Amino acid sequence: MKAIEFAIRMELDGEKYYLEQSEKAQHAGLKAVFELLAADEREHANLLEKYAAKASYELRQSEVAAHFESVFGSEQDLQIEYKVRPGELDAYKLALEKEKESIDLYEKMGSEVSSEEEKKLFRFLVEQEKIHYNAFQDLIEHVIKAEQWVESAEFGLREDY
Repeated sequence: MKAIEFAIRMELDGEKYYLEQSEKAQHAGLKAVFELLAADEREHANLLEKYAAKASYELRQSEVAAHFESVFGSEQDLQIEYKVRPGELDAYKLALEKEKESIDLYEKMGSEVSSEEEKKLFRFLVEQEKIHYNAFQDLIEHVIKAEQWVESAEFGLREDY
């Protein structure tokens, strides 16, 4: 299988995974984030298909980061509305791992192309996957911190979040 075909399949698998997670999400904001991630993955697959067909394409920035920040902008959202169910943290960690694989793949593919336009496409995809990666990294950190918060606020020093 060619790298481009593998990348397209990987993006479509990502779309499917995020749609499944959206169905499972109980927090409306998190559901919306998963739906945005799925749409991004579909867009990436479409970009790669157009690239493979030597058709024109447009690079559009993801809205995931901005939406993620608005959903989990305050720790109150996490403590009151959002409680992680068993297995969800594992799902987030798996998504983080898949995003890292995407970053690595697109960095490799970008290093193997010769034209500046092709390099620009793969740099764009790396940037977009890093946005997804950072969103999951933040989500995992918030969930872990919320679960580990056992000290009294009166005692001890903790970083802000």
